[in-house]
Amino acid sequence: MDTGNTGFMMICAALVFIMTPGLAFFYGGLVRRKNVVNTMMACVAIMGLSVFMWVLFGYSLAFGSDHGGVIGDFGWLAFNGVGWDAGPYSDTIPHLVYAGFQMMFAMITPALITGAVVGRMKFKALFAFIALWSVIVYYPMAHMVWGQGGFLAALGSVDFAGGNVVHISSGVSALVLAIYLGRRKGYEKTSYRIHNIPFVVLGASLLWFGWYGFNAGSALAADGLAAHAFMTTSVSAATALLSWMLIDTAKEGKPTLVGACTGLVVGLVAITPGAGFVPVWSAFIIGALVSPICYCMINLIKHRLKIDDSLDAFGCHGIGGIWGGIATGLFGQSSINSVAQWDGLVFGETGLFVAQVISIIVTIAVAVVGSLICIGVIRIFTRLRVDEKDEMIGLDVTQHGENAYPSFNGFD
Repeated sequence: MDTGNTGFMMICAALVFIMTPGLAFFYGGLVRRKNVVNTMMACVAIMGLSVFMWVLFGYSLAFGSDHGGVIGDFGWLAFNGVGWDAGPYSDTIPHLVYAGFQMMFAMITPALITGAVVGRMKFKALFAFIALWSVIVYYPMAHMVWGQGGFLAALGSVDFAGGNVVHISSGVSALVLAIYLGRRKGYEKTSYRIHNIPFVVLGASLLWFGWYGFNAGSALAADGLAAHAFMTTSVSAATALLSWMLIDTAKEGKPTLVGACTGLVVGLVAITPGAGFVPVWSAFIIGALVSPICYCMINLIKHRLKIDDSLDAFGCHGIGGIWGGIATGLFGQSSINSVAQWDGLVFGETGLFVAQVISIIVTIAVAVVGSLICIGVIRIFTRLRVDEKDEMIGLDVTQHGENAYPSFNGFD
């Protein structure tokens, strides 16, 4: 047991927690005025739901004794047996600290999905979807990638802090849900203006701040690997931010603040799976390329395919996570982190790259099938989409009886 590592990991867990309120501000700033409360409430509700489920049975299913390489068991129900002593995943920090750190991942991941359904999904249906999705998609994915005996880990794929588990799974599920719900009324005719850019900046800043706990904390110790992940995270985010500014300038003639914030977020997404596996110099390449990749995919999804992924959850997190997983297969080095069985494709070995591609395909399949199951179950009890009148009025009033700006009397 190491008190330094324990303190470091508790701070990192707190930093990861900050990401969910940060996401609430980021998403809340991007939506129309009449849907701010509903958008932020989705993240806040998940903060409560995720902790409740994680302690009661989620951690046990995700990290408990292996069953088929896919799921755990109920041996740690209600954290029974999860105590102050070291656990099976780290011998220098209390088992309870490790479980608490992973709990914050289980919180932020489903919250990412909510950005795709803004303005048109019933709150009770969304709440039920997140609960089911956590059981059917997130817990199995966490076990397959990070759990002892997990199928994807045994395959040789690596995911330092959640490319598959967090970003691809949530991004793909967001796309499935957006397609099922259909487009918002007047999607091709109405201008959906961002209502509060300072909220967006605040949220993006909190996300970047919290991401250091997300990535550096995944080293599970205050050591050189944590410092390495900290630096690759910084480089990728900064480079992607500048890259998106360049795209904005080339396309619109001027850089935008929202574009810069979007760029830094996709840079963080892209480096997440490889933060503790790739050399620092490769983080420049990963960050520089993720912005044009995501920018082009967002345009394809929204303007060519006409899919209403409201806040680009798939375009940013799904696509950014896929690129990050592939980039890890290109640039990963076992000399940086011995968890990687092979070096990346750039260094002349194919094993890691192939394992990464397989893991991405498996993650997409699990997310698609799992999301469809969740939708099918919820449809038995309630419609997922609000009616047209409620959508026109706005979900703040119709779903929560609140108004983010009660003194505002103008048109939205």
